Amino acid sequence: MNTDSNKLLLSVDLAGTLLFAVEGGLAAVAANLDLLGVMVLAFATALVGGIIRDVLIGAVPPASLRDWRYTATAFVGGAIVFFLHPYIRQIPAGVIVTLDAAALALFAVAGTEKALVYKMHPFIAVLLGTITGVGGGTVRDVLLTQVPNVLRADIYATAAMAGAVVMVAATKLRAPPTFAAISGGLVCFLLRVISVWQHWNLPKAIAR
Repeated sequence: MNTDSNKLLLSVDLAGTLLFAVEGGLAAVAANLDLLGVMVLAFATALVGGIIRDVLIGAVPPASLRDWRYTATAFVGGAIVFFLHPYIRQIPAGVIVTLDAAALALFAVAGTEKALVYKMHPFIAVLLGTITGVGGGTVRDVLLTQVPNVLRADIYATAAMAGAVVMVAATKLRAPPTFAAISGGLVCFLLRVISVWQHWNLPKAIAR
């Protein structure tokens, strides 16, 4: 990987890691878990998606286990929630949704970028970008014995997939890496936020 790709990937990955760690920590506090539970959910939400991506593309050991900055960022996010949750829980729901959408966009972009760097087929890169975005949240919900959000809530995985598609398309059109990443991230972010605002959902099978 060239230096520019490395720096872009690291910056996006760490920003998404912090946001998702805070989200995982909030879910743990809402479930009345102790400090260890908060840290485990912060770690899982923030890093499991990236770990799955790295294992699937053969980038082992996964970056989040080789570079201490990922784990430290996840635990910092969990600690922030544990010690400041009375204040964080007062943040309006709209702000939380916006931060969640930002984290989803950052991870979808990071996952797609890394898959492309490792010469994955564009279709596979889109899937890996989506997995990076939703994998941690899925594991978090499973640990909390809930049906994963990605299977039932609004436009979530679809937003990550749309952002990944835009990024891959921009890359194939030889757009600068930063422009491709911003374009894909913006599409994912806007689609997620607008879907919550407008109550968009994918069609569901009607049980008879």
